[in-house]
Amino acid sequence: MLRDQPCPQSPTPQKAVLPRIWLFTDERNDARLDDAIIRLPRHSGIIFRHYHLPEDVRRARFDDVRRLARRHGHLVFLAGSAALAKRWRADGLHGNADRRAAKRGLLHSAPVHDAREIHRANRAGADLFFLSPIFATRSHPGQRPLSPLQVKRLATLCDGEVIFLGGMDRKRYRRRKNALAYGWAAISALS
Repeated sequence: MLRDQPCPQSPTPQKAVLPRIWLFTDERNDARLDDAIIRLPRHSGIIFRHYHLPEDVRRARFDDVRRLARRHGHLVFLAGSAALAKRWRADGLHGNADRRAAKRGLLHSAPVHDAREIHRANRAGADLFFLSPIFATRSHPGQRPLSPLQVKRLATLCDGEVIFLGGMDRKRYRRRKNALAYGWAAISALS
């Protein structure tokens, strides 16, 4: 298969190169989601949430997103349980999971906001740590963003790659990037 042809299957977790840019989905960006996926740099990541949908509709939307993502070389993680992510043929799961998730052949990302959540994600064997909020965000109005010192301190506790999340865009990532940051994620900035 030529490199520029779509990949019909996702890479195995052991061979996956973890994306540096991640798009989170939800009801705010659903109307523009397909265009956003197409515009993402090749080999980006998508965290599929869509909690607002009934499960059968959510599954159908996930399948559509996964097919489009495959054509552009993106990985798709499902927010939910390891069993559901495996059944829906996601590349990974996003959320709090136990170590058994890794044994199911899935990559695992975890949302982390403090040292306690980081230690729990470390015990679960998370591959990616979505550290937030780096900046003020509409997702969590009124929550104070982490200071640069807090970001560095927390990032050093992570046993995997650290992705900055919360009010992020390309310009802000460049401004706050440090040696501990692997990449960044957003909802609005990438939609």
